[in-house]
Amino acid sequence: MPNHLDAHVFDLPVQELRRGYRSDIYFWREKITLEKHDLHPEVTMQVFQKKEAVLCGVDEALAVLKLAAGKYTDYEKAYKLFDKLIELKSKARQQFIGNHKAYVEAIEKKMAVSSQLDELWESGFEKLKVETLFDGARISPWETVMHITGDASLFAHLETVYLGILARRTKVASNVRGVVDAANGKTVLYFPARFDHWAVQGGDGYAAHIGGATGVSTDAQAQWWGAKASGTVPHALIAAVGGDTVKAITLFGKTYPDVDLVALVDFDNDSVETSLKCCEALGDRLWGVRLDTSNTLVDKSIVPVMQNFKPSGVTPRLVEMTRRELDKHGFSHVRIIVSGGFNPDRIAEFEKLQVPVDAYGVGSYLMRGVNAFTADVVMLEGKPCAKVGRQYSPNPRLELVRV
Repeated sequence: MPNHLDAHVFDLPVQELRRGYRSDIYFWREKITLEKHDLHPEVTMQVFQKKEAVLCGVDEALAVLKLAAGKYTDYEKAYKLFDKLIELKSKARQQFIGNHKAYVEAIEKKMAVSSQLDELWESGFEKLKVETLFDGARISPWETVMHITGDASLFAHLETVYLGILARRTKVASNVRGVVDAANGKTVLYFPARFDHWAVQGGDGYAAHIGGATGVSTDAQAQWWGAKASGTVPHALIAAVGGDTVKAITLFGKTYPDVDLVALVDFDNDSVETSLKCCEALGDRLWGVRLDTSNTLVDKSIVPVMQNFKPSGVTPRLVEMTRRELDKHGFSHVRIIVSGGFNPDRIAEFEKLQVPVDAYGVGSYLMRGVNAFTADVVMLEGKPCAKVGRQYSPNPRLELVRV
């Protein structure tokens, strides 16, 4: 069985998960209905999705089950305490700017209430049997990826959460793997942080790692798997020093002497010439250059050689011209990174043409699409029981999760 990420890595809002606060309300009402009528059916919940994919999010889903499957011993008290918890959470946010003392007091009260809720919680994970595939597994359409067997009242309220986790993480991991496969062993850098909400960076970065990305652009994206972010000089720094790319990269290199120095060379829309100037100024200190020409622009060096190819953006011809010029002047050690609208098809075309790229930076493409997971009860008390169109589908690849 693979090693798993510990539950604490995910920083889950445990009290909110236990209370069903982040679940579709009907799942919480299912749980309460079962408990109120003293119904504790043993069910098998079956989880699947409908695409070829790279599975991710299993460890996080298991953490949700481990920390939030169960029941309260006194629901009336729990409801009141939880409402108080949310009130204190809101109060703390309001006081964060302007009244630090009140903020700290609200946080302390919130932690006290959370402790009281812990005392009312009776864990149910130990009573469940969970069989699953694991992060990184390639999965087929309709393939069962998880079976959860046990008292339905213990985990009914968590369906929204664990399905959402699997959907998000699998989408990112699958998109990244598609790019990695197309890149034919070249480095793939994960650059989509600016295209989505900041709060998803930790899990998405881990999913990118599972998918095969070599580097990420924020420390939060690297946290779960113990790495650090990497990146190039931004356009904003070049603009801030008057549009002088060489000056910007030189200052950046002096400020961060231990990082691999990569020059972003499209600021003047003359990537070949700017790359050469950066190499001449920095020599062995320069690790690479990054071509990032907009798909709405034609680089100056391409204009004289425009023929029967699409001239805009980072073209194979632009990369070839840059490589040839750098090699000609003794800078063969400098790597070439390309970015700006790359996806598996475009990368595959570059690889087919043997374009001299060392790494691909990919952004918005990696956030696209959907990998929707579904969960169905397929067994009741060990016997088939499912809605029409669904049935129990065993999978010999599933592994038992040890408590």
